[in-house]
Amino acid sequence: MFSRSRILSLAAGLALMASASAKEPFKPNLGPALPRITVSCGDVTLLLRQASQWTPGRIDFRGSAMTTESSAYGTVFSFPDVGFIGTAHLENEPEKLQSLAFYLDDQRVEAPTTELKGTSFRLERHSRIRAFDLTNITEIKDHRLYETTTVHTDEAVPLKLVYHFMHAWRPTVSAFLAGSDDVPETTISGPLRDDAEVARKFYINQRVDWMAVYEPQSGQYAVCRLLQAPEQGGHISTIWNVPPTYRKYYLKCFEGKTVPAGFTGTWRMVTAFGSATPEQWEAGARNLAAALRTVK
Repeated sequence: MFSRSRILSLAAGLALMASASAKEPFKPNLGPALPRITVSCGDVTLLLRQASQWTPGRIDFRGSAMTTESSAYGTVFSFPDVGFIGTAHLENEPEKLQSLAFYLDDQRVEAPTTELKGTSFRLERHSRIRAFDLTNITEIKDHRLYETTTVHTDEAVPLKLVYHFMHAWRPTVSAFLAGSDDVPETTISGPLRDDAEVARKFYINQRVDWMAVYEPQSGQYAVCRLLQAPEQGGHISTIWNVPPTYRKYYLKCFEGKTVPAGFTGTWRMVTAFGSATPEQWEAGARNLAAALRTVK
């Protein structure tokens, strides 16, 4: 016979084990265990990580990393009573992945390997975060990265905020540029520095149609254009400057708002890249942003 204290100790241990197990990332049936999958299509390479719930882990262009692995990507919700849930945020509750589907050159890959290479790629990812059904589609085609997120809920849900399309740009990124189609001649721009007075500062902080960053070590820039977004919940773009970790982009929606019952909304973004000198990159980014306006 176990003593009462021994029974309570065993119960506590089992509860701790259950809690730890509940926060483990989803492991799909991909054959042999695959902690990472690297996908290369044209000039773009995308790292996918099991540890971050099979959301992107790094974005490379022409062999140079444009983002860092030291962060979470994709979509994350912040709830008033618990904080962040989604992607690599496993500290509160796990995101419940429902299914994953990989397509290379429009053919489904039933047993992905650690490296996939082709002309196009698509990952379809379905999950559940509390009352939200979440669909993320990540595509590489025509040397560009496309991300589509659809959110549905049957019930009203109060939020602190939701972040879509998180991109953790490398800490070496030195400048940003953003603009709106309504006033194309007016842009927001500035340097991104490591000085103490600008550490953990947010930049842009308003609704824009596109934003760009410049990475001087590779001489490359990236332009993100929002192709689709629902009016409900609003959206603003922001870059969080956290040296020496990253310069992180967020599309922030539903800040301090309640997502209404029956809501379905889709957000879609394209990220394209180019090369230029520090003196010419802004002109190149503006031209690319304008060209991306016709993307479907």
